[in-house]
Amino acid sequence: MIVAIDGPAGVGKSTIARMIADKCGFSYLNSGSFYRAYTYNQQSRGADVQDFPSVLENAKKIRLSIKNGEICIDGKSVEDKLHTPAVDASVAQVSTYAPLRAYVNEQLREITKGMDVIAEGRDITTVVFPNADVKCYFDATPEVRAKRRLAQHPENGSYEHVLDIIKMRDEIDKNKAVGALKIAPDALYVDTSYLTMDEVCERVLSAIFSCKNGNK
Repeated sequence: MIVAIDGPAGVGKSTIARMIADKCGFSYLNSGSFYRAYTYNQQSRGADVQDFPSVLENAKKIRLSIKNGEICIDGKSVEDKLHTPAVDASVAQVSTYAPLRAYVNEQLREITKGMDVIAEGRDITTVVFPNADVKCYFDATPEVRAKRRLAQHPENGSYEHVLDIIKMRDEIDKNKAVGALKIAPDALYVDTSYLTMDEVCERVLSAIFSCKNGNK
């Protein structure tokens, strides 16, 4: 079974996806971590992160895997390297490169074959897993999302700076030539701005149980 969760940054996708994975015994998969890992990989090599063909070339030199919900490069977790200001500033642009998106999507589909998975990303319900058993789209106001991101990563700067970054990223994500952020017609839409994590989780679990009972 594949449960796919879409939505912009800071709406609670990762937190809820992990909660659902734990409750259902599913594997957790974050598509955004792949783009962050490739951005980090490029930066760690001292290579130009704006040279997208080079990003893809270097991406093919490493092996990404998921272990305990964390992204690993050649078997070593780099989860703590993926949300630095440097990666945040470049990952949206890197993820617009269509050949890289195609490469990432192939990996995501290959990894999840025959698995029960909670997958989250920004085109996960529309492009990566358009036939997912359950689709969800989480949303929240930019202001709420900026506060959440700053609480998670206070080193990222002022509230105004984080808010500007989020708004800029939204524009990039919604206007990508490939894999643009969209709401799938059959997705469960949840505005998480003023809901608790448990309240959001219950809505998703209800959709999963309904699907398992043949009421998709």
